[in-house]
Amino acid sequence: MAYPDKVLAEDEEVIRHLHPHWLTVFWPVVRLLLIVGAASFGMAAIPAGRQQGVFRMLVLAVALVLLVTVVLVPLLRWRTTHYVVTTHRLLFREGILARRGRDIGLARITDVSYRQSLWERIINSGTLTIESAGDSGPTVLRQIPDSDGVQQLLNHMIEEDADRRAQESAGYLGEYYAGPHGTAPQRYV
Repeated sequence: MAYPDKVLAEDEEVIRHLHPHWLTVFWPVVRLLLIVGAASFGMAAIPAGRQQGVFRMLVLAVALVLLVTVVLVPLLRWRTTHYVVTTHRLLFREGILARRGRDIGLARITDVSYRQSLWERIINSGTLTIESAGDSGPTVLRQIPDSDGVQQLLNHMIEEDADRRAQESAGYLGEYYAGPHGTAPQRYV
């Protein structure tokens, strides 16, 4: 079972599952192309001779180190960062080897705001700030695709969660006051 399905409650559904905006992988892809091109050119430019194989291996080793540090790590960081809105909570997970995460129940969220620069408005990205009841302070989620839409979705989900809880509470109180088998509870004086 894949994340986030393995952490959901029985009556919980995923409404939206996001990764950071796709432009966060733009520069790693550009670096990939530049490193592969430069390494290919560098290996081809090495003059023939006794040391040609050693120099080519050295260029290849440098290219591989660069590929891992400036291409693979950012791509893995993007892929392993999850923002999940469910019917009951907001889940946030990130990390490649060491993981970090936070779950915020929709009932605990007190404020959701977003911020976009001009460039972020053009690419439809932004930063969400989520205030919740508790001591941990605000949760800031950066590079969220469609940040204003996600903010509106979270506000809508918070209202639906409050309605669902009110209905469950009213149903529970109705059962309590109805007594067993639909009879009125007995009062003892």
